[in-house]
Amino acid sequence: MEVLKIATAGSVDDGKSTLIGRILYDTKSLTSDKLEAIEKTSKQKGYDYLDFSLATDGLVAEREQGITIDVAHIYFSTQTKSYIIADTPGHVEYTRNMVTGASTSQAAIILIDARKGVIEQTNRHFFINNLLRVKEVIVAINKMDLVDFSEDIYNKIKADFETLMEKRDYQDQNITFIPVSALKGDNVVHISKNTPWYKGQTLLEHFELLDTEDVYNVGTPRFPVQYVIRPKTEEFHDFRGYAGKVYGGELSVGDVVVALPSQTKSKIKEIYLYDQSYQTASRRSSVTITLEDDINVSRGDMLVKVDDLPTIDKQFTATISWMDSQHLVTGNKYVLQHGVNKVLAKVDAIHHKIHPDYSGIEEHISALGMNDIASVTFKLNKTIFFDPFKNHRTNGSFILIDSQSNNTVGAGFIQ
Repeated sequence: MEVLKIATAGSVDDGKSTLIGRILYDTKSLTSDKLEAIEKTSKQKGYDYLDFSLATDGLVAEREQGITIDVAHIYFSTQTKSYIIADTPGHVEYTRNMVTGASTSQAAIILIDARKGVIEQTNRHFFINNLLRVKEVIVAINKMDLVDFSEDIYNKIKADFETLMEKRDYQDQNITFIPVSALKGDNVVHISKNTPWYKGQTLLEHFELLDTEDVYNVGTPRFPVQYVIRPKTEEFHDFRGYAGKVYGGELSVGDVVVALPSQTKSKIKEIYLYDQSYQTASRRSSVTITLEDDINVSRGDMLVKVDDLPTIDKQFTATISWMDSQHLVTGNKYVLQHGVNKVLAKVDAIHHKIHPDYSGIEEHISALGMNDIASVTFKLNKTIFFDPFKNHRTNGSFILIDSQSNNTVGAGFIQ
């Protein structure tokens, strides 16, 4: 079954958790005991409606304050797809959580309160989805029931957001606008009679019709080797296969490839998925590849087409989302994990801080604090093979790890 990962983004009280709870309720994905707990708690709070946000706000502090703090992953399925929704917090101080939630998502829902329209936080949410190259973005204009399902208000918010879209640098993004009421269920799973002027799909219908292959950014094929398979049995005494996942494009039997970092050439001899052999490995398929020549390939190496090499260097500049309370300053050293490779990285220069509300950049920065986003140059102790993030999401991203605490302190996107 196809799997679609969706990130949510919205300001405080825009109704993200309620929207997800409504989807779970209308798709009958809530267990009976969970539904009973929601009904009981809603009555205790004096509500004359079901508080669906209780389905996702799991922390005690979240339920007491009625806000989302941590990134919660919610799972549900329909007849055609499995879904993973990352419910991310909307507060400014949780920018790092939004980056975490959106970094592995193929689609995103940006919620806008119909009473408030496009606000500063909306700019920040759109900036993060643009930075992370999320291809499918649904702008859900929520709480339409509180503005009498006004088409004029919907069109005004849509026009304001389209003005914001002019600032983006990722032009392949597909933006879809849907008027919804998460609390009442309008246009979430079922089409609403209250919006006869809206001729589009419901939120769930839109996701159901998305081609999960199409939502991935197409790039050049990259095959990072995760494991070298040597059975050493009587039947497969000399078998040597390289297991991994194909990213960006396709690899086929007969393709001339280069093994990095050794830059040794060979040809793809066979492609296996378990015990079945195939002529072509499509992007995002996990396969085992054998080569015609017995060359030295280890875990962490990468197979690429001979005429399509990535950059091989010990230095690069990247956009960094800083996630730690300890500041990042020039000269600091971190473990940089790029794919399965880990290298030592030194901060060479902090060029400027980027304001994620599209208000510009701030130069002459000496340090980065938690939730800051900035352009930073790193020097490495050995070469890695990378692509710009805008061309290849997988091979252009990395994380920074504090070698003492072993905490992930930053996420990076190579420029």
